[in-house]
Amino acid sequence: MNRILFTHSYFMHFDPKQWETGQPYAPLGTLYAAALMRDNGYDVSFFDTMFSKKAEEIISPLEETLPDFFVIYDDGFNYLTKMCLTNMREAAFKMCRIAKEKGCIVIVSSSDSTDHYEAYLDEGADFVLLGEAEHTLLALTQSLATRNNNLNEIQGIAYKTGNSVIKTQRRPVIRDLDTLPMPAWDLVNIEPYRNMWMKSSGYFSMNTGTTRGCPFKCNWCAKPIYGNRYNSRSPENVVKELLFLKQQFNFDHIWFCDDIFGLKPGWVERFADLVESNHLRFGFKIQSRADLLLQENYVKDLSRAGCDNVWMGAESGSQRILDAMDKGITTGQIKEATLLLKKHKIKPSFFIQFGYLGETGKDIRQTIDMINQLLPHSIGISVSYPLPGTVFYDKVKADLKQKTNWTDSDELQMMFRNTFNPGFYKQLHRYVHQTYRTHLALDAARALLRFNISFPGIKRTASILYYAPAAVYAKLKMKQLEHN
Repeated sequence: MNRILFTHSYFMHFDPKQWETGQPYAPLGTLYAAALMRDNGYDVSFFDTMFSKKAEEIISPLEETLPDFFVIYDDGFNYLTKMCLTNMREAAFKMCRIAKEKGCIVIVSSSDSTDHYEAYLDEGADFVLLGEAEHTLLALTQSLATRNNNLNEIQGIAYKTGNSVIKTQRRPVIRDLDTLPMPAWDLVNIEPYRNMWMKSSGYFSMNTGTTRGCPFKCNWCAKPIYGNRYNSRSPENVVKELLFLKQQFNFDHIWFCDDIFGLKPGWVERFADLVESNHLRFGFKIQSRADLLLQENYVKDLSRAGCDNVWMGAESGSQRILDAMDKGITTGQIKEATLLLKKHKIKPSFFIQFGYLGETGKDIRQTIDMINQLLPHSIGISVSYPLPGTVFYDKVKADLKQKTNWTDSDELQMMFRNTFNPGFYKQLHRYVHQTYRTHLALDAARALLRFNISFPGIKRTASILYYAPAAVYAKLKMKQLEHN
């Protein structure tokens, strides 16, 4: 029993917004698990569902490889999988049933299955891996191959015995990430990724991770896979992978998909030194926090290494809401971090969240004012999304009926009662984007008046002819919905 077919349950076709955006990233978590199992003597194959159109496409690779184990191992680094979209859940269920009919032992690892393991067991999974799962998968398959019946001794699994569901003790997370093998990049056909990136963006971006976990405790942010522990690869280990990826795939850009990049003191400085000494040239984007971006030497090192975009969880321009979220930052820090990044030619981008419990019209206006005054490079707007295992979820779960997850990432549906109705928040999303674009156009116009003339600046200035009236109309619609 040593043949494993790996897949994952993110089908980009099932998420129209992401398909239109055209910026796919390979399932990094899946590739880590595949590499570890291959290093331990397993015959590993991989079917990538990223560009598939239906779950039934798994039938052909199942029939070709005849695996003993069918493993749906989702990418725990990607926020799209953390959201547990129902389109993807249904696809996972269907693949479980198909593989079970083919006689495979079916194993699932994902944020969604960790939170809803009983549902996956009901749909054909024999085992659900809970939390960080590479070592759990190895222990489980070794136990099954030797017909060891002491499954309850394996940490981090859920399974059925008769009508009873057994859930074992959670496995501790991996502390020394350098002990993991490099992801099995050779199993991925990288060309569809490259082609879609070049068509949508004009460059090719790949993903890698330098850390796992996040030590901060924002009360709406679930961490079902890597938890609140923060463990880091060494800069040397990361640069070794980057050199390999550059040689094999000649990427232009990297997304470091950590929850928090470079938190360990001195890490970014050493990383920048290694990037320079190895003559690596690439741009990259990261995710970080405003309070971590206040040290100028840290920001200088980010710039020196090639960072061109930092996404920070600004969330709200209202200090009252930030405090209610247990965010641990201030609006002053958001402003200071934004200005410091711009000073060093790094683009600041904001994650914004509307609809947190108790948010008022005043809080919303403060957030809009913050965006329009600081003018980040990009904004990503969402509404508060209840995820199991969080303080926020516990506060609103009584309001959650049949609808507990979005169908796709563009749904933006409020799933609990709040200050305003769901239609208001959909319109708010449109208005914020349009007023933000209007202010970007005004900023470009001011640059032209200072004789800072460029074609992009002229184009952006001209866009005010569309965005200004669109923003006025969106605001009127929003006002109508505010009182419905």
